[in-house]
Amino acid sequence: MGGIRLRLRAPRGRRERVAAAVVALAVATMLVQAATVLWRAIVRGWPLVAAVAVAVLLAVVRWQVRRVRLRRAQAALVATLRLPLDRIDALSDAEFEFALRDLLIRDGWSAQQVGQAGDQAADVIGRHAQHGRIVLQAKHTTVGGKVDSKVMYQVKGTAGPVHKADVAVVVTNGGFTRDAKAWGERHQVHWVDRERLRQWAEEGVPLHTLLRLSARRPRRTSVRRAA
Repeated sequence: MGGIRLRLRAPRGRRERVAAAVVALAVATMLVQAATVLWRAIVRGWPLVAAVAVAVLLAVVRWQVRRVRLRRAQAALVATLRLPLDRIDALSDAEFEFALRDLLIRDGWSAQQVGQAGDQAADVIGRHAQHGRIVLQAKHTTVGGKVDSKVMYQVKGTAGPVHKADVAVVVTNGGFTRDAKAWGERHQVHWVDRERLRQWAEEGVPLHTLLRLSARRPRRTSVRRAA
């Protein structure tokens, strides 16, 4: 069974038209009265609303100012960052990764620590306007510990294909085996041993200077000219 549909019809006759006009006038009067009440409430309460708005605005401004000051203070601290080797030796593996991140930032890279389980041989990733994208693999060990060729293979296999890196570096506070150094130099996997780490962290030599990284040419984008 179909539903019952209600259809409105136009008023018929003089009486119905007069009744419809009265109803419309009553509705209009009610709307005007409601708008008047609302407007009066707004007019009476605007000082409170304005005060709340100003308070919120001042709070936002203060928060932004504090945030900017904190960033400047952190940037100034990182810009003068120096880490002696004995302090680096005392770090945990995760702290070592964050220290390398801060050293990159000091040198003008935008960097972040990404090391975790399944990181595919990348503990820190950074970007530089002139030197491109860099991947660091951190190997925190004992002073006499040495990184072997296996680590170099892993970094080479993931730096470009997985992380889209232009530069791959293995950093340790220990040393590298002779084979690891030779293999890295043949396959463009840079290495930073204890002595290079001392120059980078303690003496403040920028990493791109230490590794003699050449500036990359900016990529050209083709622009089609309209005929």
